[in-house]
Amino acid sequence: MAKPDQIFIRDLQLRCIIGIEEWERKHKQDLCINLVMDTDMRNAGNSDDINDTVNYKTICKAVIKLVEASDYFLLEKMASDIADLILDNQAVHGVQVSIDKPAALRFSRSVAISIYRENSPR
Repeated sequence: MAKPDQIFIRDLQLRCIIGIEEWERKHKQDLCINLVMDTDMRNAGNSDDINDTVNYKTICKAVIKLVEASDYFLLEKMASDIADLILDNQAVHGVQVSIDKPAALRFSRSVAISIYRENSPR
């Protein structure tokens, strides 16, 4: 199987309520989100038309809206919801969502999770 074409959104810096501790439920925290979207860019490569590819600006705006309005307890749930949101775009065949939470542990630069989800065959 050939490796898919990919679109990357790197180091998206957002703030939201995230965590299980009482103080985390009251204060927004910084997160760093990275996205890798599997797609097929051949049509866009030939046409030079935005309608033939995944509009990463539209996806980025939707992720920002979801995350900044959220109040998740777990990074795992946030990542899953972000993946579902992105996979609503049928041009995205698979997505890797990685989230870093810099203030999660003392003496650690960050704690991070990463998930990979694919669109179900139709």
